[in-house]
Amino acid sequence: MKQIHWGILGYARIAKNEVIPALLEAPSARLYGIASRDTEKREEARSLFPFERVYETYEELLEDEHIQAVYIPLPNALHKEWAVKAMEKGKHVLCEKPLALSEKEVKDMTETSEKYGVLLMEAFMYRYTPRIKKVLELMESGVLGEIRHIDSSFRFYLNRPNTIKMKKELGGGALYDVGCYPVNFTNLLLKEEPQGIAVSSVMEDGVDIKTSVLLTYKNGVTASLHCGFNAYGVNSSEILGTEGRLVIPDTFLEEAGDLTLYHKNQVENISVPGCHRYTLEVEDFSKAVLEGKKPLVSLSESLLQARVMDRILWNIYK
Repeated sequence: MKQIHWGILGYARIAKNEVIPALLEAPSARLYGIASRDTEKREEARSLFPFERVYETYEELLEDEHIQAVYIPLPNALHKEWAVKAMEKGKHVLCEKPLALSEKEVKDMTETSEKYGVLLMEAFMYRYTPRIKKVLELMESGVLGEIRHIDSSFRFYLNRPNTIKMKKELGGGALYDVGCYPVNFTNLLLKEEPQGIAVSSVMEDGVDIKTSVLLTYKNGVTASLHCGFNAYGVNSSEILGTEGRLVIPDTFLEEAGDLTLYHKNQVENISVPGCHRYTLEVEDFSKAVLEGKKPLVSLSESLLQARVMDRILWNIYK
């Protein structure tokens, strides 16, 4: 079987815990090299995982012609810089969310991918789960009637000291870190930009640690989105229509579970299987490179995502 040779820019927590195991599991992927500026991290990576090369600089990895695709788990503020540098070297790029810090940055990255003929994708791994596929199937079936309201939350209690998630200069804050998921979920369902946006945030050290957003759309649909670092974890959504209501626990996770559909005065529990969402993401992207097709998450979706995020962020930091 043909495989895509992957490199990773930065030995981040998400790379170590999720994406490297996914690369080792995906049939169409081969982990070739990891770049880290930290000697201890390079040594740890080498001791834990099988791969060909370790690099002391990101530039050295990008110069290696053996590597065809690059995964970028760097701090948010560095996404555009290193994605562009990778694409200029002819590498396909899977970049952690948010793809960039503004719509303009996403446009620049999109133009670079087109110029150099390489793929670029924002890594919303939850999109690959059977849970989300079932939600979309139910939406398309019309069982909920006309959609009237969406509610979606992603919160967790952040207690790690000196984390980049709290550094404004690196693109920290709850909205960038976890609030982007409810925004993406709502965009996926409604496929349009809201007309109105109202935002309430709690700030600490220059970033939002809790944000709630109310979106209003041209047809009267509303969406309430919530994210935060300062309370017990919540990861759930609800879709309310004229004929039904769908409750989606663990919206952005991969574990098996049940959706609950309220329809025609009946309650139905719909089971969804678990999966390895990161492996599915890596496999889809690798096969897209091999087969010359587009991966699941399109750049047009990322542009809509960035546009809505820009408007929310303006309300937070105005």
